[in-house]
Amino acid sequence: MRDQLERCLGEWRELEEEFRQLQETHKVYRQKLEEVTSLQTACSSSIHRQKKTLRDLKHSLQRCKPRASPEEFALIQEISSQIKERQNAFFDMEAYLPKRNGLYLNLVLGNVNVTLLSNQAKFAYKDEYEKFKLYLTIILLLGAVACRCFLHYRPDGLMYQMFRSQFLAFSIFQSCVQFLQYYYQRGCLYRLRALGERNHLDLTVEGFQSWMWRGLTFLLPFLFFGHFWQLYNAITLFRLSRHKDCKEWQVFVLAFTFLLLFLGNFLTTLKVVHTKLQKNKDKVKKL
Repeated sequence: MRDQLERCLGEWRELEEEFRQLQETHKVYRQKLEEVTSLQTACSSSIHRQKKTLRDLKHSLQRCKPRASPEEFALIQEISSQIKERQNAFFDMEAYLPKRNGLYLNLVLGNVNVTLLSNQAKFAYKDEYEKFKLYLTIILLLGAVACRCFLHYRPDGLMYQMFRSQFLAFSIFQSCVQFLQYYYQRGCLYRLRALGERNHLDLTVEGFQSWMWRGLTFLLPFLFFGHFWQLYNAITLFRLSRHKDCKEWQVFVLAFTFLLLFLGNFLTTLKVVHTKLQKNKDKVKKL
């Protein structure tokens, strides 16, 4: 019994020593965390100030162009090019700084900082998000196929029946495109991590690499076909809304919704393509 008590006392002393070390480590951690918060605030303020100054400088340079000599014009062009590079540098910096949430996150979370500070955390977040989209795509695909082929027992109206097959076919096609996008995004993520790129989330307009563009070129025909199918859905629904037997106001609203989807998706894809083509032209000019 005495030996067991001595062992317990020895374990308690070890735990006390570890706890004292933990307290010291946690104290240092809190100090470093306060330092990080202070540095984040300083960096964000400096970037905001530099952006405003560069924006004013860019407007001033544009006003100087008409009266500039050839040498001055070349200098203005060089400074303008460096301003663009500076803006890209700001974009890289801001990826690791707190920022205001978008409309959706504000509605769901409020004004809470959800910025991820490490590349590993960013990659894990994006990877889990892509998995979530894949699981949701599978569910939607199975649901669309089941409704198209097996489930026909719903008490529906004439307008619904006239649009049902077209919408379900569109849903199946959209799910297939989502599969292609998933494998493209996942390939980009793992390629970025393998290459040691700085920004694992740079899959937007600003973040394309040349090998990403090759994969996106394969996706573009499917994306554009899906966009124009959205437009076709809108046109079909607008026609149905004018049908003599149409009494539902939802038909017109859904037509307008599909039109907005088409415009948003189509213009966004065009912006991505245009930006990439402009970057390729700039690279050729530099060479």
